[in-house]
Amino acid sequence: MKSTDLQVEGMTCASCVRHVNAALAPIAGVADVSVDLAAGRVKVSGDADVAALLAALQEAGYPATLAAAAQAPEATKPRGGCGSSCGCH
Repeated sequence: MKSTDLQVEGMTCASCVRHVNAALAPIAGVADVSVDLAAGRVKVSGDADVAALLAALQEAGYPATLAAAAQAPEATKPRGGCGSSCGCH
């Protein structure tokens, strides 16, 4: 089974993890979502379209890139904390 590693911005709490899971789980081809909050990484197992994954996260308020493409430290820093629907701040 294929997996896609994403670097996700703005995840700061358990509520963010739930929002990211909720955004990705319904996408066609997603078999499993594993979130590493501390690293800001998400591993998606299955054959889902990468563009669909990135679009869903962007819509949920969590901009993301393919993990291999996120090389500069600035690309991985959260911008303003949680997504707009999170109340942790």
